Amino acid sequence: MDEPLKDEPTFEEALKRLEEIVAQLEGNRLALEQSLETFEEGVKLVRFCADRLDAAERRIELLLTDKEGRLHAEPFPEEPVDGADDAAQV
Repeated sequence: MDEPLKDEPTFEEALKRLEEIVAQLEGNRLALEQSLETFEEGVKLVRFCADRLDAAERRIELLLTDKEGRLHAEPFPEEPVDGADDAAQV
């Protein structure tokens, strides 16, 4: 498993910061320039979290039983999530 870089947040840290950013932007208390900088940070965090989720999904394997009753691993099927492409365009 790839270890995160020292200055790179964990998924949970990034998600928590993203929630803080949403609260700040929804609060309408930031100046315009600060709002833009905060929004840009949020976009970077969304991309970071999406990358981490994609990597985790690739690692998931489903255990299935074959005709003889033996278990075998099969890659998790890749299915697009509704609206996922729209969020990535931000």
